[in-house]
Amino acid sequence: MRSSDNPLDTYLLRVFSILVSERSVSRTALRMNQSQPAISAALKRLRDVLGDPLLVREKGGMVPTERALALLSHANSALAEIDRMTGEPEAFDPLTSKHAFSIGAPDYLAPAFFVRVAEAFRREAPNASLALHTLGPDFDFERALAEGRLETVIGNWPEPPDRMHLSMLLEDEIVCLVGARHPFARKEMTIDDYQRATHVVPMAYAPTQRGLIDTTLAALRIQRTERVMVQSFTVAPYLLQGTDLVFTTTRHFANFYMPLLPLAVLRAPIAFPKMRFYQLWHDRNHHSAAHRWLRRLVQEAAHCFDAA
Repeated sequence: MRSSDNPLDTYLLRVFSILVSERSVSRTALRMNQSQPAISAALKRLRDVLGDPLLVREKGGMVPTERALALLSHANSALAEIDRMTGEPEAFDPLTSKHAFSIGAPDYLAPAFFVRVAEAFRREAPNASLALHTLGPDFDFERALAEGRLETVIGNWPEPPDRMHLSMLLEDEIVCLVGARHPFARKEMTIDDYQRATHVVPMAYAPTQRGLIDTTLAALRIQRTERVMVQSFTVAPYLLQGTDLVFTTTRHFANFYMPLLPLAVLRAPIAFPKMRFYQLWHDRNHHSAAHRWLRRLVQEAAHCFDAA
């Protein structure tokens, strides 16, 4: 420990607290692993700063003054706050926590994934709350992370923002989804079929970034006929029933709707790379025990979901 140029720094506060408790320069020096002259010098400075002798000599040794005793509780409280600020992060117990967590994610991530997240969340943190925010083109998720309105964001950016922390959650295959009575449901789709088909497509999530499917099609110079645009991915599967529409999506998303609707999942005729989903968070939460727990929960849910 060493003193600084401040009138009353942490070092002097600690010297003051121990001196008043021990009522001895030598015992204070021993406890603080300091020399007696160093503690005597600190006591002199404390007397100058506080304008009081603090410790005075009596027959039985040194005793604190009334002002010293009055200031002791304030000094101990200040030191406790400093220790909390500079010490190890507080432990987080999900079982007793009442924290309100918020996750941002696009609606094209399979609903079954969030089923696993919700199951784990309710099991591990029964008193906490979880808000799931749907991302959209008008929602600034980076700002929401920076301001603490979201703890973590899940997405599949071709180029994830480099100002954030991230980890990969899972990879998913691109497939085509059609109605059960669609002609393609009974034959393998070719690239020519894909180009001649009529497609339902989602509206852009981010004006400045193109999605993996559009990026791949542009790179291969493949054009498709886009006739129906939807704001929500979850609407698209319902539009396929009894129509000639084709919806290009991920296998996990398509598989979720197969038991619910008369649909067929087809192998995509184009060599789309796998879609990678990431978890993204701000540096402000990087070392928080509560946020580390949430990120671990999401990561484990993704691992179980991907392996299913």
